[in-house]
Amino acid sequence: MTNDAKRVVVVTGGSRGIGRSIGLRMADLNTRVYFNYSAADSTDAEETERLVEDAGGSAKGARVDVASRQEVQEFFNHIVKECGRVDVLVNNAGITEDGLMVRMKEEYWDRVLGINLKGAFLCTQAVAKPMMKQRFGRIINMTSVVGVMGNAGQANYVASKAGLIGLTKSAARELAPRGITVNAVAPGFIDTHMTADLSEKVKEAMLAQVPLGMMGQPEDVAEVIAFLASEKASYITGQVIHVNGGMYM
Repeated sequence: MTNDAKRVVVVTGGSRGIGRSIGLRMADLNTRVYFNYSAADSTDAEETERLVEDAGGSAKGARVDVASRQEVQEFFNHIVKECGRVDVLVNNAGITEDGLMVRMKEEYWDRVLGINLKGAFLCTQAVAKPMMKQRFGRIINMTSVVGVMGNAGQANYVASKAGLIGLTKSAARELAPRGITVNAVAPGFIDTHMTADLSEKVKEAMLAQVPLGMMGQPEDVAEVIAFLASEKASYITGQVIHVNGGMYM
Protein backbone atom coordinates (compact mmCIF):
# COMPACT_ATOMS: atom_id res chain seq x y z
CA MET A 1 0.00 0.00 0.00
CA THR A 2 1.41 3.39 -0.96
CA ASN A 3 1.21 6.60 1.00
CA ASP A 4 -2.29 7.94 0.31
CA ALA A 5 -5.17 9.75 1.97
CA LYS A 6 -6.60 6.69 3.67
CA ARG A 7 -7.12 6.79 7.43
CA VAL A 8 -4.88 4.27 9.20
CA VAL A 9 -6.28 2.58 12.30
CA VAL A 10 -4.35 0.17 14.53
CA VAL A 11 -6.23 -2.08 16.97
CA THR A 12 -4.24 -4.28 19.33
CA GLY A 13 -5.88 -7.58 20.22
CA GLY A 14 -8.09 -7.14 17.18
CA SER A 15 -8.71 -10.70 16.00
CA ARG A 16 -11.88 -11.32 18.00
CA GLY A 17 -14.30 -9.94 20.60
CA ILE A 18 -14.32 -6.20 21.18
CA GLY A 19 -11.20 -5.74 19.04
CA ARG A 20 -12.86 -7.35 16.03
CA SER A 21 -15.99 -5.22 16.54
CA ILE A 22 -13.85 -2.08 16.54
CA GLY A 23 -12.23 -3.08 13.26
CA LEU A 24 -15.63 -3.77 11.72
CA ARG A 25 -17.03 -0.46 12.96
CA MET A 26 -14.09 1.39 11.43
CA ALA A 27 -14.36 -0.45 8.12
CA ASP A 28 -14.95 1.73 5.09
CA LEU A 29 -13.31 2.47 1.75
CA ASN A 30 -11.20 5.25 3.23
CA THR A 31 -9.79 3.29 6.17
CA ARG A 32 -7.02 0.74 6.45
CA VAL A 33 -7.19 -1.38 9.63
CA TYR A 34 -4.14 -3.08 11.10
CA PHE A 35 -4.38 -5.34 14.13
CA ASN A 36 -2.25 -7.71 16.11
CA TYR A 37 -2.99 -11.06 17.71
CA SER A 38 -0.97 -13.35 19.97
CA ALA A 39 -2.33 -16.86 19.35
CA ALA A 40 -0.33 -19.30 17.26
CA ASP A 41 -3.52 -20.18 15.39
CA SER A 42 -4.30 -17.41 12.89
CA THR A 43 -7.87 -18.60 12.13
CA ASP A 44 -9.55 -15.78 14.07
CA ALA A 45 -7.26 -13.20 12.49
CA GLU A 46 -7.99 -14.45 8.98
CA GLU A 47 -11.72 -14.34 9.68
CA THR A 48 -11.43 -10.77 10.95
CA GLU A 49 -9.60 -9.73 7.79
CA ARG A 50 -12.37 -11.28 5.70
CA LEU A 51 -15.18 -9.71 7.73
CA VAL A 52 -13.64 -6.23 7.51
CA GLU A 53 -13.19 -6.62 3.76
CA ASP A 54 -16.80 -7.82 3.42
CA ALA A 55 -17.85 -4.67 5.28
CA GLY A 56 -16.13 -2.51 2.68
CA GLY A 57 -12.79 -1.91 4.33
CA SER A 58 -9.36 -3.50 4.34
CA ALA A 59 -7.53 -5.16 7.21
CA LYS A 60 -4.23 -6.82 7.89
CA GLY A 61 -3.36 -8.84 10.99
CA ALA A 62 0.07 -9.70 12.37
CA ARG A 63 1.22 -11.88 15.23
CA VAL A 64 2.87 -9.45 17.63
CA ASP A 65 3.66 -9.66 21.33
CA VAL A 66 2.73 -6.21 22.62
CA ALA A 67 4.90 -6.77 25.71
CA SER A 68 8.00 -6.94 23.46
CA ARG A 69 9.51 -3.56 22.59
CA GLN A 70 11.24 -4.99 19.54
CA GLU A 71 8.14 -6.64 18.09
CA VAL A 72 6.00 -3.55 18.74
CA GLN A 73 8.51 -1.24 17.10
CA GLU A 74 8.85 -3.49 14.06
CA PHE A 75 5.06 -3.67 13.76
CA PHE A 76 4.62 0.11 13.74
CA ASN A 77 7.69 0.72 11.57
CA HIS A 78 6.14 -1.57 8.97
CA ILE A 79 2.81 0.26 9.10
CA VAL A 80 4.41 3.70 8.80
CA LYS A 81 6.60 2.51 5.95
CA GLU A 82 3.59 1.06 4.15
CA CYS A 83 1.13 3.89 4.77
CA GLY A 84 3.18 6.91 5.77
CA ARG A 85 1.04 7.63 8.82
CA VAL A 86 -1.00 6.29 11.75
CA ASP A 87 -4.18 8.16 12.64
CA VAL A 88 -5.79 6.03 15.35
CA LEU A 89 -4.39 3.62 17.92
CA VAL A 90 -6.73 1.52 20.05
CA ASN A 91 -4.87 -0.25 22.86
CA ASN A 92 -7.32 -3.12 23.29
CA ALA A 93 -5.03 -6.13 23.89
CA GLY A 94 -5.59 -7.66 27.29
CA ILE A 95 -5.58 -10.91 29.22
CA THR A 96 -6.62 -12.22 32.63
CA GLU A 97 -4.85 -14.58 35.02
CA ASP A 98 -7.24 -14.49 37.96
CA GLY A 99 -6.63 -15.61 41.53
CA LEU A 100 -6.75 -14.36 45.09
CA MET A 101 -3.95 -11.91 45.76
CA VAL A 102 -2.46 -13.89 48.64
CA ARG A 103 -2.05 -16.91 46.37
CA MET A 104 -1.26 -15.18 43.09
CA LYS A 105 1.89 -16.34 41.34
CA GLU A 106 4.37 -13.64 40.48
CA GLU A 107 4.37 -14.82 36.86
CA TYR A 108 0.62 -14.12 36.63
CA TRP A 109 1.18 -10.58 37.88
CA ASP A 110 4.04 -9.98 35.45
CA ARG A 111 2.22 -11.45 32.46
CA VAL A 112 -0.99 -9.46 32.95
CA LEU A 113 0.79 -6.18 33.69
CA GLY A 114 3.17 -6.85 30.79
CA ILE A 115 0.44 -7.22 28.18
CA ASN A 116 -2.30 -4.99 29.53
CA LEU A 117 -0.27 -2.02 30.77
CA LYS A 118 3.29 -2.23 29.45
CA GLY A 119 1.89 -3.24 26.05
CA ALA A 120 -0.26 -0.11 25.88
CA PHE A 121 2.73 2.00 26.94
CA LEU A 122 4.99 0.50 24.26
CA CYS A 123 2.38 0.92 21.52
CA THR A 124 1.66 4.49 22.58
CA GLN A 125 5.35 5.29 22.63
CA ALA A 126 5.84 3.76 19.19
CA VAL A 127 2.95 5.65 17.61
CA ALA A 128 3.56 8.99 19.33
CA LYS A 129 6.44 10.05 17.06
CA PRO A 130 4.61 9.66 13.72
CA MET A 131 1.49 11.26 15.22
CA MET A 132 3.52 14.19 16.55
CA LYS A 133 5.11 14.63 13.14
CA GLN A 134 1.73 14.73 11.40
CA ARG A 135 0.30 16.85 14.25
CA PHE A 136 -2.77 14.67 14.55
CA GLY A 137 -3.73 11.46 16.29
CA ARG A 138 -6.30 9.62 18.33
CA ILE A 139 -5.17 7.19 21.05
CA ILE A 140 -7.82 5.21 22.90
CA ASN A 141 -7.02 2.87 25.77
CA MET A 142 -9.30 0.02 26.80
CA THR A 143 -9.56 0.05 30.57
CA SER A 144 -12.38 -1.59 32.56
CA VAL A 145 -15.08 -0.89 35.10
CA VAL A 146 -13.03 -2.88 37.60
CA GLY A 147 -10.16 -0.44 37.10
CA VAL A 148 -12.21 2.09 39.07
CA MET A 149 -14.24 -0.27 41.29
CA GLY A 150 -11.74 -2.99 42.14
CA ASN A 151 -12.63 -6.69 42.04
CA ALA A 152 -11.74 -9.58 44.32
CA GLY A 153 -9.57 -12.20 42.67
CA GLN A 154 -8.25 -9.85 39.98
CA ALA A 155 -5.55 -7.76 41.67
CA ASN A 156 -3.26 -7.99 38.63
CA TYR A 157 -5.98 -7.23 36.07
CA VAL A 158 -7.43 -4.38 38.13
CA ALA A 159 -3.99 -2.86 38.69
CA SER A 160 -3.30 -2.98 34.95
CA LYS A 161 -6.61 -1.32 34.09
CA ALA A 162 -6.26 1.33 36.79
CA GLY A 163 -2.75 1.99 35.51
CA LEU A 164 -4.16 2.54 32.03
CA ILE A 165 -6.28 5.37 33.35
CA GLY A 166 -3.19 7.08 34.75
CA LEU A 167 -1.30 6.47 31.51
CA THR A 168 -4.21 7.96 29.56
CA LYS A 169 -4.25 11.18 31.58
CA SER A 170 -0.48 11.66 31.49
CA ALA A 171 -0.23 10.95 27.76
CA ALA A 172 -3.16 13.30 27.09
CA ARG A 173 -1.31 16.16 28.78
CA GLU A 174 1.98 15.43 27.00
CA LEU A 175 0.55 15.01 23.50
CA ALA A 176 -2.21 17.64 23.44
CA PRO A 177 0.08 20.42 22.10
CA ARG A 178 0.61 18.30 18.95
CA GLY A 179 -3.08 17.81 18.23
CA ILE A 180 -3.23 14.29 19.66
CA THR A 181 -6.08 13.26 21.95
CA VAL A 182 -5.81 10.38 24.40
CA ASN A 183 -8.88 8.88 26.05
CA ALA A 184 -9.95 5.66 27.73
CA VAL A 185 -13.07 3.53 27.46
CA ALA A 186 -14.13 1.43 30.45
CA PRO A 187 -16.44 -1.45 29.47
CA GLY A 188 -18.44 -3.31 32.08
CA PHE A 189 -19.98 -6.78 31.68
CA ILE A 190 -19.62 -7.37 27.92
CA ASP A 191 -20.62 -10.52 26.03
CA THR A 192 -17.25 -11.78 24.73
CA HIS A 193 -15.18 -14.96 24.76
CA MET A 194 -13.77 -13.91 28.14
CA THR A 195 -17.21 -13.78 29.79
CA ALA A 196 -18.53 -16.80 27.88
CA ASP A 197 -16.37 -19.08 30.01
CA LEU A 198 -17.93 -17.86 33.27
CA SER A 199 -20.39 -20.10 35.09
CA GLU A 200 -24.08 -19.21 35.07
CA LYS A 201 -23.88 -18.49 38.80
CA VAL A 202 -21.11 -15.95 38.28
CA LYS A 203 -22.94 -14.36 35.36
CA GLU A 204 -26.10 -13.99 37.43
CA ALA A 205 -24.13 -12.36 40.25
CA MET A 206 -22.54 -9.90 37.85
CA LEU A 207 -25.82 -9.06 36.14
CA ALA A 208 -27.30 -8.29 39.54
CA GLN A 209 -24.86 -5.35 39.72
CA VAL A 210 -26.01 -3.90 36.38
CA PRO A 211 -29.04 -1.57 36.64
CA LEU A 212 -29.96 -2.16 32.99
CA GLY A 213 -30.07 -5.88 33.79
CA MET A 214 -28.26 -7.15 30.72
CA MET A 215 -24.82 -7.71 29.29
CA GLY A 216 -23.36 -5.22 26.87
CA GLN A 217 -22.33 -6.19 23.36
CA PRO A 218 -18.93 -5.59 21.74
CA GLU A 219 -20.68 -3.26 19.30
CA ASP A 220 -21.71 -1.01 22.20
CA VAL A 221 -18.05 -0.43 22.99
CA ALA A 222 -17.04 -0.11 19.34
CA GLU A 223 -19.51 2.74 18.83
CA VAL A 224 -17.86 4.78 21.59
CA ILE A 225 -14.41 4.03 20.19
CA ALA A 226 -15.52 5.18 16.74
CA PHE A 227 -16.80 8.45 18.20
CA LEU A 228 -13.58 9.13 20.12
CA ALA A 229 -11.60 8.41 16.95
CA SER A 230 -13.63 10.88 14.92
CA GLU A 231 -13.36 14.61 14.32
CA LYS A 232 -16.50 15.04 16.43
CA ALA A 233 -14.43 14.25 19.53
CA SER A 234 -11.64 16.72 18.77
CA TYR A 235 -12.21 18.62 22.06
CA ILE A 236 -12.25 15.54 24.28
CA THR A 237 -9.01 14.31 25.83
CA GLY A 238 -7.84 12.74 29.08
CA GLN A 239 -11.28 11.29 29.76
CA VAL A 240 -12.62 7.87 30.81
CA ILE A 241 -15.89 6.98 29.09
CA HIS A 242 -17.86 4.26 30.89
CA VAL A 243 -19.88 1.69 28.95
CA ASN A 244 -21.31 -0.51 31.67
CA GLY A 245 -25.11 -0.32 31.84
CA GLY A 246 -24.90 1.67 35.06
CA MET A 247 -22.68 -0.82 36.89
CA TYR A 248 -20.52 2.10 38.02
CA MET A 249 -22.02 5.55 38.52
